[in-house]
Amino acid sequence: MFSIYALTWLGVLAAQISPGPNLAAVASVGLAQGRIPALCVVTGISSGMLVWSAATALGLGALIEAFPLSLLFLKFVGGGYLLFLGLKAARATLKGGGSTTFAPDARPLTKGRAWRRGVLVLLSNPKAALMWAAVASFLFGQGLSAWHVLAFGPMGALSGLVIYGTYAWLFSTGVAMRGYARFSRWFEGVFAAAFGAMGASLIWAGIHEARN
Repeated sequence: MFSIYALTWLGVLAAQISPGPNLAAVASVGLAQGRIPALCVVTGISSGMLVWSAATALGLGALIEAFPLSLLFLKFVGGGYLLFLGLKAARATLKGGGSTTFAPDARPLTKGRAWRRGVLVLLSNPKAALMWAAVASFLFGQGLSAWHVLAFGPMGALSGLVIYGTYAWLFSTGVAMRGYARFSRWFEGVFAAAFGAMGASLIWAGIHEARN
């Protein structure tokens, strides 16, 4: 189980490090308003991760319990989406040359509004829902129970808190703007490798199950 968690966590870590709406929300507030508002956005994003992870774990767990054959379907769908994300990241890694810029957002935010912004950024992003559903499908596909899948959620939220919290500090000091674009390509490469491996293994498990 720990090796499965480790591979899944690596993929989620890479996704959190890579550019996306979450990072853009944190960076835009950090650049213009400083560390505290940016950290409030981070806590909102982490809270949203808990919601998506719990919803997908419990929802898919109930579906599998009611219709056991649905797990085979989820292996192909979830594996296909993970593989798609991995291939997309691999393309970005090989292509390179892209610029990673974030525009400062100077609109004043209270701590509560900054937290709500983080929650809304995460919950309104359909890609976040699909990613967590694919991650849950992968964990279920490895034979884990609904409780084991549910337990992974706080791990992903905690890593998001640490990673985006670090970004909030870096962007509020201006350090990240000078160096992030240089390394973002390599972050995409780790993302591609981890999600590609997860997707391929899930599809292979589905093929093996269908044959038996």
